[in-house]
Amino acid sequence: MDFPTASNFRAQHERLRSRVVRTPVQEWVSPRKDSLLSADTEVYWKLELFQKSGSFKYRGAISVIDQMNPEERQAGVVAGTGGNHGIAVALAAKDAGVDAKIIVPKAMNSFRRNAIDRIGAEIVVVDCISQILDEMHRVAKQESRTVMHPFEHPAITLGAGTLGVEFLEQVSDLDVVIVPIGGGGLASGVSCAIKEINPKCEVYGVEPVGANSMQLSIEQGSAVALQIPPKSIADSLCSPKAESYSFAVCQKYLDGVVLIEEGEIVEAMRILFEEGKVAVEPAGAAATAALLGPLRKRCLGRRVGVIVCGSNIDVETFFGLFPFSCEK
Repeated sequence: MDFPTASNFRAQHERLRSRVVRTPVQEWVSPRKDSLLSADTEVYWKLELFQKSGSFKYRGAISVIDQMNPEERQAGVVAGTGGNHGIAVALAAKDAGVDAKIIVPKAMNSFRRNAIDRIGAEIVVVDCISQILDEMHRVAKQESRTVMHPFEHPAITLGAGTLGVEFLEQVSDLDVVIVPIGGGGLASGVSCAIKEINPKCEVYGVEPVGANSMQLSIEQGSAVALQIPPKSIADSLCSPKAESYSFAVCQKYLDGVVLIEEGEIVEAMRILFEEGKVAVEPAGAAATAALLGPLRKRCLGRRVGVIVCGSNIDVETFFGLFPFSCEK
């Protein structure tokens, strides 16, 4: 199986340079960081929540559309999603002049559904998540649309990898990079790009304990499906299974996959809000949770890059995750 090279990633980065946001990097400098980690640990947050569509997924979506031929572009695309993928596909398609149809579950978060609606993509509602794939493939066959998979496509890996290229341009000589894993599109792209450019940099993936399809796949040596439905407040990371291509890339390039608990995710959201001054969805806090939890000892005294992958969350949901009281 062939994987992208450093030159492939750099070329794609140049193609997308004027079409994606060069998202900022923020160094975490504070006494709290020194206390939680150490004074000589350098932490750099890559704030991909400021990307178009509110997450890293725009990079992969526009990369897939760019590879479509004129006939495919004329027919349009279809995506099935309950999260950030639909927003990214809708916006990337609009920017490319391609019609998009997005299949969503009735129970989809209204904030994300409204975001898709405002972009102008056609929304098709199904009763439950389990019906999404069947409806998506029915629409694709009936209307000759291209199916936009949320993570399993070489162009998605290539597009996601431009984030890694960009990060290394902004912060040199990183020792460690931590990246969240849902299906593996982001992790495959970032790990491959960074390792191809700087093989000495360690790259670790992170999953919620209730959605650990990639960890299990790497342990077993092949892409596997979870035996029970994934469950986590980080719903963007709840892929029920790994797929062959993104798994193969992650297997080769990741130095390991660690798991985080729900409480660690919420605490990392609090840290990002209070220290970084950003409000992120749970998935966006996963890498920070890993830094402060299972990867803490490994990262002490080193230059660490932490990918904050997105923040499509409404204010009620965000603050509802924090137990708090108001003192009079």
